[in-house]
Amino acid sequence: MSDDGLVGRPLRRREDDHLLTGDARYTADIDAPDAAHLAFVRSQYAHARVTEVDAAPARGEGVVAVLTQSDIAGEGTPMELPVNGDVLDADLPGHPVLARERVRYQGQPVAAVLAEDPYAARDAASAVEVSYDSRSSVTDPHEARGGDAPVLFDAAPDNVVVTGEQGDVDATERAFADADRSVELTLRNQRLIPNAMEPRAALARPDGEGVRVEMSSQAPHRHRSKLATTLGLPERRVRVVAPDVGGGFGHKGHHYPGEAAAARAAQLFDRPVRFVATRTGNYLAGTHGRDHHTEAALAVDDDGTIRGLRASTLANAGAYALSSGPALAAAYGRLLAGQYRLPAVHCRTEAVLTTTAPVHAYRGAGRPEAIYVLERLVDRAASELGMDPAALRRQNLLDPGAFPYDTPTGVTYDSGDYETALDATLEAVGYDDLRERQARAREEGRYLGVGLACYVESTGEGFESGVVRVHPDGGVTVYAGTHSHGQGHGTTYAQIVADELGVPYDDIEVVEGDTERVPPGTGTFGSRSTVVGGNAVAESARDTARRARELAGDRLEAAPEDLRIEDGAVHVAGAPNRSVAFAEVAAAAYGGDRPAGTPPGLEATTFYEPDGTAYTFGTHAAVVEVDPESGEVTVERYVAVDDCGPRVNPRIVEGQVHGGVAQGVGQALYERAEYDGSGNLATGSMQDYAVPSSVQLPEVETDATVTPSPHNPLGVKGIGEAGTIAAPPAVVNAVVDALAPLGVDHIDMPVTAERVWRATR
Repeated sequence: MSDDGLVGRPLRRREDDHLLTGDARYTADIDAPDAAHLAFVRSQYAHARVTEVDAAPARGEGVVAVLTQSDIAGEGTPMELPVNGDVLDADLPGHPVLARERVRYQGQPVAAVLAEDPYAARDAASAVEVSYDSRSSVTDPHEARGGDAPVLFDAAPDNVVVTGEQGDVDATERAFADADRSVELTLRNQRLIPNAMEPRAALARPDGEGVRVEMSSQAPHRHRSKLATTLGLPERRVRVVAPDVGGGFGHKGHHYPGEAAAARAAQLFDRPVRFVATRTGNYLAGTHGRDHHTEAALAVDDDGTIRGLRASTLANAGAYALSSGPALAAAYGRLLAGQYRLPAVHCRTEAVLTTTAPVHAYRGAGRPEAIYVLERLVDRAASELGMDPAALRRQNLLDPGAFPYDTPTGVTYDSGDYETALDATLEAVGYDDLRERQARAREEGRYLGVGLACYVESTGEGFESGVVRVHPDGGVTVYAGTHSHGQGHGTTYAQIVADELGVPYDDIEVVEGDTERVPPGTGTFGSRSTVVGGNAVAESARDTARRARELAGDRLEAAPEDLRIEDGAVHVAGAPNRSVAFAEVAAAAYGGDRPAGTPPGLEATTFYEPDGTAYTFGTHAAVVEVDPESGEVTVERYVAVDDCGPRVNPRIVEGQVHGGVAQGVGQALYERAEYDGSGNLATGSMQDYAVPSSVQLPEVETDATVTPSPHNPLGVKGIGEAGTIAAPPAVVNAVVDALAPLGVDHIDMPVTAERVWRATR
């Protein structure tokens, strides 16, 4: 690695030209002129018994088949999306690809239509006549928990499928008893609908005794495993290829009926089958996110010392406990201590089934819910104590010397310098001047607010694969088990490998997303790719460089440890004229003039798992102005100071923060999935579900501190979800701060104009 390496440089993403000039190749772009097109017949009811499916009206020219669950399932072919049984308290069945006698949420697939073109498929699907025996529905987890609520599965008579606890209940009760006071909040972390640029899509083709599925996926190997289970095939018979993917946000890490039905139909009819979700279908039956109902309290002394926190959460799991949603609900309390010396924490969580779309991981996945609870409580405590919220936070932050730090919820933070990040944020936003400006604005009858959020994010769990292969001409291909769908791995990994291997950046190609070409990996989600995938490819690059030095040492008559690989050549340290071209070394690795006893080839494979979790942290600040007469909230400024350890590419890190903040502001002010009293999705399109546009979002000012993680050689931490974690509490705290003179102490998200107007009255 040269002293002026590429790691740390804000290189322009090499993927951008490909994406911006229209050369990108998404799943729906893949040419398959002989493909049949699949469309679903979806339930119009949230909860009902299916008494009859009459396909006769749908049969006609261009229609290949109308399929029900009995047509596609059989012995050894369950055609069921498996449950996450390890975390469930009940023995629940999986989600049938097509409904089996009963539907449990509006939009659940009841039948599948195959036709020669997508329009004929949709028309035929609308012509299928389904008879239902409607049942009562329940969308609120409070109402679903026992009593007279409809029971979704006999194995869970109270509809509770997961219970979880973190922390010590006795220690927490003592903390509350000993504290001078406590503050309480009832919070709703509302249900969200992920909105990737590209809806889900799959093109399935028969492939010998198995099937090949090209699909919009952020975790190809995970999808291969789940498809194999659903289809009753060995994993080696299923190949998943993920081409360009237009966003994921956790939504495309889940296993869905669409991809499974397409794969099964390809097997049954021995031809390609294409499925492309509509936006409405995605809203109805794609997994949703969040949906936590929480009662929480913070114990605090009059001098500002935080003593303890307790919380009780009901998490709406939706109709089927298939995904990581219930698991996240049970585990999210692990981060409730945040950045603070918080001696006692206790959190109890229940995940409850309702007649709504299933809930899955959505960008942040448990961390936004926890940090929102904590940071709203801290602001409430500051208000009740008459303290500045920045001062209260500073007083309770963990010191840099406290790490590694064991939290009362059972996790161990690796490293941190929290006060430095807080100070950088306050300085960047001009905090003291803002407080003076706020006082002047209030005298003028204007309502300016400043909100802070200090967050901690767990990143980099699980294993990942990385291959570095040097070709005979000296070119390098990197194979990574992650998958880039906006994260810029083609740039980041090339920077890492260029430095570790000493070859030109432009000579490195990065390949992901093909389960046949890439060794098993875990995928891209949970802010893990650079932490786990980056270290995997780095280790393989180091091994490959070591092997290249051994080969070059024979030619240069020098010890391998005395050699350096830089700028496409291997030379003796301190004597650059004694060198051999890297391409010549590569050719020797595959030729006959290798040193005796040296095996051929020049590549390395690594399966890497970090020694522990890397905990990203930071402080974000939002500045808002609120008009109580109209309820309008304007975000004037947004400052984010994050610490993800050394930044491999600062420009890509900034982009990740910008995107996360955009989604976090969207949750704080605009987005909300709503069901009516009959269980119908009332926000079933972008006309009803308010995804913010660019003009509604602030410019995001970013800065960084650098605290390496001791748990991986690169010292890196994840950053992809920081914005969605910090932005909601920062913005809501700012709004409540603005409206404090009017007696407003809380408004649930989204903080819409109507809610502001009502709260001020």
